[in-house]
Amino acid sequence: MSSPPKPAAPTTPRRRMSREERLRQLLEEAWRLIREEGTDALTLGRLAEQAGVTKPVVYDHFGTRAGLLAALYRDFDARQGVVMETLFASSGPTLAAKAQVIAEAYVACVMKQGREIPGVIAALAGSPELARIKRDYDVVFLDQCRALLSPFAPAGALAQAGLWGMLGAAEGLSVAATTGDITPVQAEQELAATIEAMVMRG
Repeated sequence: MSSPPKPAAPTTPRRRMSREERLRQLLEEAWRLIREEGTDALTLGRLAEQAGVTKPVVYDHFGTRAGLLAALYRDFDARQGVVMETLFASSGPTLAAKAQVIAEAYVACVMKQGREIPGVIAALAGSPELARIKRDYDVVFLDQCRALLSPFAPAGALAQAGLWGMLGAAEGLSVAATTGDITPVQAEQELAATIEAMVMRG
């Protein structure tokens, strides 16, 4: 006589992700897609497929591809801001020390994101709305740099044009480091020298 079948073990229902957890999952998957397939491959439908969710879930979080790109830039900028604030707070008292910490922080943040961030920045530049988002974050960064560097300027103030020139150098050198055209150390050294020269010009 065969024994009766054992009752199936109760299954523990999977916990549903919170909205914040789902957003983090989708952003990480989006960064992976860009890293492996390039920015052009990033669509809301492709992201939904790769993340194992339905399209409405992705649309609910980002609305449009432009919204997704904006969210990726905000994610990058938030992490960049944390790194910079930490390094700025621990920087030495001299102009050289301040310039070096800005250069290290900027290059390190871009290098950490790798080859993905230049593609996102390029995509941001293609839309007036997204370009405005990037500009808003750029202004915050420049204000941080102004506060850090102005005490060393001969007249106690920095020219707006010089700060924007510094930012252009930071972006260009960081991208060159991610593509291997120069090393991260070379990018940091050149950027630090550029910052010092900009400050001394006032």
